[in-house]
Amino acid sequence: MRKTELLIPAGSLDVLKTAVVYGADAVYIGGEAFGLRAKAKNFTNEEIREGIDFAHERGVKVYITANILAHNDDLPGVEEYFKELKEIKPDALIISDPGVFAVAKRIIPDMELHISTQANNTNYGTYLFWHQLGAKRVVSARELSLAEIKEIRSRIPEDMEIESFIHGAMCMSYSGRCLLSNFMTGKDANQGACTHPCRWKYSIVEEKRPGEYMPVYENERGTYIFNSKDLCMIEYIPEMMDAGIDSFKIEGRMKTALYVATVARTYRKAIDDYSKDPEIYKVNMEWYKSEIGKCTYREFTTGFYFGKADSSAQIYDNNTYVKNYTYLGTVERIDERGFALIEQKNKFSIGETIEVMKPDGRNLEAVVKAIYNEEGVLQESAPHSRQVLYVDLEAEMEQYDILRRSEM
Repeated sequence: MRKTELLIPAGSLDVLKTAVVYGADAVYIGGEAFGLRAKAKNFTNEEIREGIDFAHERGVKVYITANILAHNDDLPGVEEYFKELKEIKPDALIISDPGVFAVAKRIIPDMELHISTQANNTNYGTYLFWHQLGAKRVVSARELSLAEIKEIRSRIPEDMEIESFIHGAMCMSYSGRCLLSNFMTGKDANQGACTHPCRWKYSIVEEKRPGEYMPVYENERGTYIFNSKDLCMIEYIPEMMDAGIDSFKIEGRMKTALYVATVARTYRKAIDDYSKDPEIYKVNMEWYKSEIGKCTYREFTTGFYFGKADSSAQIYDNNTYVKNYTYLGTVERIDERGFALIEQKNKFSIGETIEVMKPDGRNLEAVVKAIYNEEGVLQESAPHSRQVLYVDLEAEMEQYDILRRSEM
């Protein structure tokens, strides 16, 4: 059995640290340019260095996205950026554009290069093409079934790696190549600026009835005609491993630390359990499913892995998330009084029962005994986001614990 990597997204330095602590084997991040998540906080070069140091100290790799589809004006900047990354030394670059790939091979010839799903990698010939050019890994197109991936595995060199998505939002366009955002807002998804018009509500207007909007119905179920469910393969890890996939990739560089911690911890345990004993994996399935449901999601699908996706993979009546838990903050440190220092994310109050989520898999219920601001003033509640607080809970707390509240 091939060793399976759990690859987790991080949109900021704090989230990178969360991903590492909660079970990632590798994390992927974007620098300040040339990645496909321009609206994420992204990383300065100094933050990349700090993130790499933090990850490497704990045996975790860091990959950097440079997966835009480049225009002429981008290439000089790509060259300068890769010169900077040559000094920073991430573990790999994720690239989709052949021109950008050529620049990377020239500027950083020893860098491990991974080919993004954006490059439409749908057959073993494409994998062999990239392998001959020096790519170490190719990310499979989301349109592939597990049977197709298994055939690719059988036809490519043993040392070439396959990376496939296992969880997260699905794009309605082929391998993520979408023109809707560019056409409707002038912001190009293939340059990292997607405004997600696939999630919007649509109506139609008849030419001779301007201003008269009629809803778009699909099988009489609603109007969100492009809105895909989220991928979730927690129940099919054996099938993913059997297909010969080397890296299980979670989608979500725009997500919160709570989302990242939840999916990282759950998939980490599921992968480890199955690798140890398939029976343990079966016994713990309800726990995995329960935990995955504690982060925001749009309902789940298995995508294309078991055949062509049909109407059941879409959500036709809304574009809202299921949100069972609210993120309150991550413990930055414990002071001499035993209070947790956090940057508060959502409102909570004294007397509430909240949950302390720990990297080792435990969830501890705890009553909020006291909340103090930075000046030491006692507060009845914490209504303002991003406020730095000291929180006294009836629970054992440590750095990187996550505080969350059930909304169920």
